[in-house]
Amino acid sequence: MIENQQASFKPSLSLLDATMIVAGSMIGSGIFLVSAEIARSVGSAGWFTVMWVLAGIVTMIAAVSYGELSGMYPRAGGQYVYLREAYNPFVAFLFGWTQFSVIQTGTIAAVAVAFAKFTAYLIPAVSEQHILWDAGFMKVSAAQIVAIISIILLTYINTKGIRNGKIIQTVFTLAKLLSLFGLIIFGFLIGARAEVWNANWQNAWTTMSLQQVNGQTVTTMLTGVAVLGAIAVSMKGSLFSSDAWNNVTFIAAEIKNPQKNIGRSLFLGTLIVTIIYVSANLMYLSVLPLNEIAFAANDRVGVAAAEKIFGNSGSLIIAVMIMVSTFGCNNGLILSGARIYYTMAQDGLFFKQAASLNRYSVPEKGMWIQCLWASLLCLSGRYGDLLALVIFGVLIFYVLTILGIFILRKKQPAAPRPYKAFGYPVLPMVYIAVAVGLALLLLVFEANYTLPGLGIILLGIPLYYWAMRKKQA
Repeated sequence: MIENQQASFKPSLSLLDATMIVAGSMIGSGIFLVSAEIARSVGSAGWFTVMWVLAGIVTMIAAVSYGELSGMYPRAGGQYVYLREAYNPFVAFLFGWTQFSVIQTGTIAAVAVAFAKFTAYLIPAVSEQHILWDAGFMKVSAAQIVAIISIILLTYINTKGIRNGKIIQTVFTLAKLLSLFGLIIFGFLIGARAEVWNANWQNAWTTMSLQQVNGQTVTTMLTGVAVLGAIAVSMKGSLFSSDAWNNVTFIAAEIKNPQKNIGRSLFLGTLIVTIIYVSANLMYLSVLPLNEIAFAANDRVGVAAAEKIFGNSGSLIIAVMIMVSTFGCNNGLILSGARIYYTMAQDGLFFKQAASLNRYSVPEKGMWIQCLWASLLCLSGRYGDLLALVIFGVLIFYVLTILGIFILRKKQPAAPRPYKAFGYPVLPMVYIAVAVGLALLLLVFEANYTLPGLGIILLGIPLYYWAMRKKQA
């Protein structure tokens, strides 16, 4: 199978291209928004910072662990292939089904709508308030149409070959990395105030829940199990602002020297993003009182910080930054996602049209199927809820994949491993323990999301057996 893939896909992505896909897919709009919920949940600068540091460490452990699997199976589909080889086609299908139904397509929809929302800062006519069609049960806004157009445009560009996609990815990712570094540096140089920083760190390790009642901030001290709940809610936000790093594994067959370069790109990409995320949040703490981070208008912490740094033009600067960030992020998600469906279709577990490549050696039909479903999710207005539903499932699939390293070392001890999981077996086990613990906490404290999310995954069971019957017919 690997020989066929190398013959059909064109290995044209360098280490830089692969690193830009990792970093670019990770950085969307989360870094500008998620900090508000974390500040409300833990209520102190110390724990606020720890949530971002811990998310970065856990993400990097997972990424360097995936390096071993990517070296063993440098094939299109990435994580889907690892699960199939470590377990069986059934487990791999459940992952692929969840990716298609919600994770990949839901993320594309959410990122596209974030792009449209901030486009409205520059062009008010395309705001969410501008309703183009009202059918009673469903409203379609100008922002949703802009979101769909951006998905269609990026899909079209990527169907014309991997070269177009990689140029957009590298240019937009470098632009957002430089602009984020610029925002952080200007924040510390121009916007930082010693009295704000000192006040934020006064009770740095006291965990509190912050709520606003009639314009007043009400603090509730957290102890025992409530602290674990606050950590779970906070880590949900920081971890998933750091998610999508695994997308580079989906395009393994198109990366030069994939046995080495996927592992390197995973390490470099996650390291760069972790440094940026932790630095950005330390900058927020130097510019804004914790209360203003927690209760920034519409959770737009980035906008609040930029306005302190640059004055009234700050909101426009952030709007442009988020437009660049989300456009580049979606390019990476759209480029890589269809490679999973290509491999699933080759296994007879997805629409058979997705199993073919066009004359540019990319899975065009799979991309358009992904585009259609992501666009429908934009119209549903439920994409944000769908993403929340699968948080539990995403963690479970990461755990299963990293557990696959242990299984494959037993099943295939002699298989070539050009890159071995760093810190094996300790670091992979640390990740598994942290991720399982977080999943269980989410199951307790966010059951309204985790249980329906588990339902979406389980819905894949009858679909798998239906697909197998069709395959054998």
